[in-house]
Amino acid sequence: MAPDKIKISIFPLLSVNFIGTLGFSIMLPFLVYLVEEFKGNAFLYGALGASYSLCQMIGAPILGRMSDYYGRKRILFICEAGTFISWVIFFGALYLPIKTVFAFHSGLLGDMVITLPLLIVFLARSVDGITAGDISVANAYLSDISDEKELNKNYGKMSASANIGFIGGPLLAGVLGATAMGLKLPIIATSVITLVSLFLIVFGLPESTIGAHKFKLRSHQDTNSQIEKSNEPRPGFRFLIRQPNIAMMMVLYFLIYLGFNFFYISFPLYASDGLKWNVTQLGIFFAFLSGLMVLVQGPLLSVLSKKMSNEVLTIIGGFLLTFNFILMMSHNNVLLYGGAILFALGNGLMWPSFLAILSRVAGHKYQGAIQGLAGSAGSVASIFGLLIGGVLYHTYHEKTFLIAAAIIFGVFLYSFRLLKLKAVRSDM
Repeated sequence: MAPDKIKISIFPLLSVNFIGTLGFSIMLPFLVYLVEEFKGNAFLYGALGASYSLCQMIGAPILGRMSDYYGRKRILFICEAGTFISWVIFFGALYLPIKTVFAFHSGLLGDMVITLPLLIVFLARSVDGITAGDISVANAYLSDISDEKELNKNYGKMSASANIGFIGGPLLAGVLGATAMGLKLPIIATSVITLVSLFLIVFGLPESTIGAHKFKLRSHQDTNSQIEKSNEPRPGFRFLIRQPNIAMMMVLYFLIYLGFNFFYISFPLYASDGLKWNVTQLGIFFAFLSGLMVLVQGPLLSVLSKKMSNEVLTIIGGFLLTFNFILMMSHNNVLLYGGAILFALGNGLMWPSFLAILSRVAGHKYQGAIQGLAGSAGSVASIFGLLIGGVLYHTYHEKTFLIAAAIIFGVFLYSFRLLKLKAVRSDM
């Protein structure tokens, strides 16, 4: 049987999640202008996001497995420390001279100019990405301290705290960026916010890892000795993907992320090019969308999760999201905001419910490793979405949303397999 859950308040974890999201989103409105200032083009802007996702794909599963053995709190601290270091590097790039390192012309990608400060920004985003296992580790931490009845509700609270951060970040960036310090002040603020997150991890979060298989870090020799004495296989990719139902969950995770990334890279382009919206209009739209998701993932999900299973909520959410993407093709503001309502309902019901199912299927023993594997699946989808989504939009314009709708409709159909999942013990 699985050990009893540790009764720990999730408030510090929600605060860390909120601060991390706020720190990330505070720079979103400025990043594209910073790339342009450093002589980069649209492809390099997309590649900058892809570099973060690529490094996250490498780092997330490693950090997830480490959290199983060495403790969630310690790895969360490493993740946040990496974020702080990355912002320090980012800040240093602002003071470098804009000198061309190399340049070339590509018929497909246009004029490519790589400058010194742009390379440093790539380095900063890569450092942040390689230590960006905090979401996977936080999800594993939440699973450690939540029983099955609380898990769905707690994942909803985690998503809601992240959405609040996404609302506050761009708004705060707009205020700070309007000062005489320009882009420097938002980066300073982000660094300070990350330090607060580190403080909360050290003093607000107790250790949660409850598995008896956690390693004791005495020496490299001791570690090897324990591995030799254990008959359990080390949780590599092949081992994890062969666990019951994990392959299906990874496919769903990948497709959900892919559909979302096609939307998130295409809609700002559509708002600017097709709808002729300005930054304020786009900001209001995303603030409205995020605010609705807070309501859905908070009180509404809390009520519905008592009446419906996670599997049913995942299916309903996928169905609503399919129609959301279709409505987003409209030039009518009423239909667009109607699509935002469906997006909030669909995403707010589906995503926390899906994460709760994944946590239950993963079990306690390999919780962190499987959460890290899921993070890598999301990173691969993000890389594809960022690099291909923009190209698809320039070719098909708002019809790109039909591709996103088709992907999510596939998720909706495939999710019916969740209803056939056998009861999975949480003591794997």
